[in-house]
Amino acid sequence: MNRKTLVTILLPVIVTTLVAIVAFGKCNGKGSWQKDTGFIFGTSYNITYLCPDNHKADIEKVLHDIDSSLSPFNEQSVITAVNNSDGSGVIVTKLLEDVITEAGKVYRDTHGAFDITVAPLVNAWGFGFKNGSMPSDTQIDSLRAFVGYDKITLSKGTLTKADPHVMLDCGAIAKGFAVDKVAEMLSSKGITDYMVEIGGEIVCRGKNPTGDKWQIGVTRPDDDSLSIDNELQTILALTDVAMATSGNYRNFYYRNGKKYAHTIDPHTGRPVQHNILSATVLAPTCMQADAYATSFMVLGLEEAQKILARHPEMMAYFIYTDAKGDYSVWHSPQMKKYITTD
Repeated sequence: MNRKTLVTILLPVIVTTLVAIVAFGKCNGKGSWQKDTGFIFGTSYNITYLCPDNHKADIEKVLHDIDSSLSPFNEQSVITAVNNSDGSGVIVTKLLEDVITEAGKVYRDTHGAFDITVAPLVNAWGFGFKNGSMPSDTQIDSLRAFVGYDKITLSKGTLTKADPHVMLDCGAIAKGFAVDKVAEMLSSKGITDYMVEIGGEIVCRGKNPTGDKWQIGVTRPDDDSLSIDNELQTILALTDVAMATSGNYRNFYYRNGKKYAHTIDPHTGRPVQHNILSATVLAPTCMQADAYATSFMVLGLEEAQKILARHPEMMAYFIYTDAKGDYSVWHSPQMKKYITTD
């Protein structure tokens, strides 16, 4: 499963409109283009919106509330209380409850490829919120006993665990959820033109400062743990949609000449070895796009295509290696209208 934890800096997407935004002032009499940036969940956020007033304080409150509920690196967060509990029951916030509920739906739809209880394995491989390093086969088999969404129960706002060793890591869905909540806040204030981006997960509405759709670049998935190259594979023209990208080319390490990437398969307990290098998903919500982008990295191309066939509301853009080891691209047919260059 893709770790994508709240402190992981994954930037598989480049928001190509950000530089242009600075140059524009008032637009269509609605106010000025506001641009708020900052650092949250161990990554950056960039939020641009057309409004007479600045709402950075409101944005940061939304992000702080989510961090207090969902960050396993925050010792005072609700999810930390869950992870440290003996399993008898912890009262959770509505924010955490919503994420856990959605995670359960994706877990069932993907037959366990997406599983927020994979935390013990992610930690063991050194990609989680606890230190680990190259677990043995025996350790992996032992930890798998504590992994499985069916080992948690959420009832009337209280979460119980089948075993104290069960732990949650919502990093593969939380950033998308945070993007959705910030977008909801902006919409509630009557703002119709905006782009919200947190660590590469995006929601865009209306028009950009030039009056066009938002131009969002998808980077070529070259091994680049420092996010230096950022060569674009394609550019998408988007509006009124959410987008998330998952890839194994930002967070990885080599040991004895072998690459170990952060996407852990809950079924095997090991990093995935599929040929998908990056999965970009468009969906009605960023939480959905985020979770399925991770799921597709676990499932591989053929199984991902089967799921997409069941979900006409979603589309995806996959970059993968073919039989010759060369980069290839597959995307949902309906996604063609968004692609400006390929």
